[in-house]
Amino acid sequence: MSLATELMMMLLEDLAPLNRAVCSPDTDRAVDYLKSLLPFKEHAYPDTDVYNGWVIPPSWHVEVATMHHGGELVYDGKHHALGVMALSSSFQGRVSREELREHLYFDHRDPEAVPFHFRQQFRSWQRDWGFCVPKRLFDTLPDGDFDICIQTRESPGTLRALTYDLPGNSPETIVFGANLDHPGVANDGLSGVAVGIALFKALARRHSPRRFSYRLVLAPGIIGNEYYLGKLPDEEREHILEGVMLEMLGSSTELALQYSRSAHSNIEMALAKVLERRGARHRTGGFASWLINDEYIWEAYGIPMASLSRFPYPEYHSDKDSVEMIRRGCMQEALDVVAEAVGLLESGCVLHKRFRGNVCLSHPSYDLYIDPGQVAFGDIPDDSRRRMRQLMELVPTLDRPTSVALLASRVGLPVSSVEAYLQQWAQKGLVKLS
Repeated sequence: MSLATELMMMLLEDLAPLNRAVCSPDTDRAVDYLKSLLPFKEHAYPDTDVYNGWVIPPSWHVEVATMHHGGELVYDGKHHALGVMALSSSFQGRVSREELREHLYFDHRDPEAVPFHFRQQFRSWQRDWGFCVPKRLFDTLPDGDFDICIQTRESPGTLRALTYDLPGNSPETIVFGANLDHPGVANDGLSGVAVGIALFKALARRHSPRRFSYRLVLAPGIIGNEYYLGKLPDEEREHILEGVMLEMLGSSTELALQYSRSAHSNIEMALAKVLERRGARHRTGGFASWLINDEYIWEAYGIPMASLSRFPYPEYHSDKDSVEMIRRGCMQEALDVVAEAVGLLESGCVLHKRFRGNVCLSHPSYDLYIDPGQVAFGDIPDDSRRRMRQLMELVPTLDRPTSVALLASRVGLPVSSVEAYLQQWAQKGLVKLS
């Protein structure tokens, strides 16, 4: 097992059991743990800060969560972080079986699983008490009254997000994001955190100058990224070029690359190329084709955001999403894929377009036109010139700084040939290569 895999598995084993609600003492422990692994910058938002209608919930901790029947313990909600619905209010009293069932939530997919009830974290102004239980328990509750005791401790909440930057020659930044929250589970959210940290540790060790800048963003799902992006200074946010969310990467299911809305950012095209040339078991799909999480938050701020995951997987949103179901080889494969994608982006210059519209490249001032020839006039088709012509037609359509190595891959030409042609564009002031 590689050192990177050991690090990722250690992180999962240490942090998965914690009750990582959006705000909680266990979330604070997880944040402090991660700050010991990388020199993160912390972004903290108090619960008095209401933004775009989003309300940061209080810091919430379960002290007691039991149900008794006839003096016998029927269920202890603290046996797992999902055993009590997230942000449950405190309650103590005697209720009938019928009333109790109105406060019990079970997984309709698996009679033995405990589900994740998360919605109160995003609606902290409208809360109730409740347990999450196996359906088997729900179905076999004896008749009669039950003594319920849910004691929670609450305090002012602070939403905490972490970022780690690796600057490059270009200020344009590619983001890798992952979710810090999801109580008690390993694959959902936390596996992406582990892959992101292992990736950035590896990137930081590289001595050669980076062409792009890179940022790792770890935040509670949805609300964390909304606050982070909304509160980020405009000039800093404008340098975020694009990104990919790392999600659910440890299960044995196939890798799934879901494209951004535009479907042509550098990182997603690089990931698609790497998955194809590695022969990895995977599928690709359009934006929101099977998963919609934080991607739509980033897209709302004009930042193309793809996702790399292994969704769907059977244990999703249940207590069966545990460290035991994580496959070390799948974690390592995900890390290798994203590292190789970054390597592809970094293997050539970055092209910055300096014009709008379509330049008349045949004009003597430019003399950059590629004539593919005309078969009707007896010209013999030349595959190399055809591909170079594709490159010529591709450059005007670019709307962002783009990896030259990626352009070369798209048109099927050597990087050296593409760079040599684009250097001519640079000499005419049409593009900049960095």
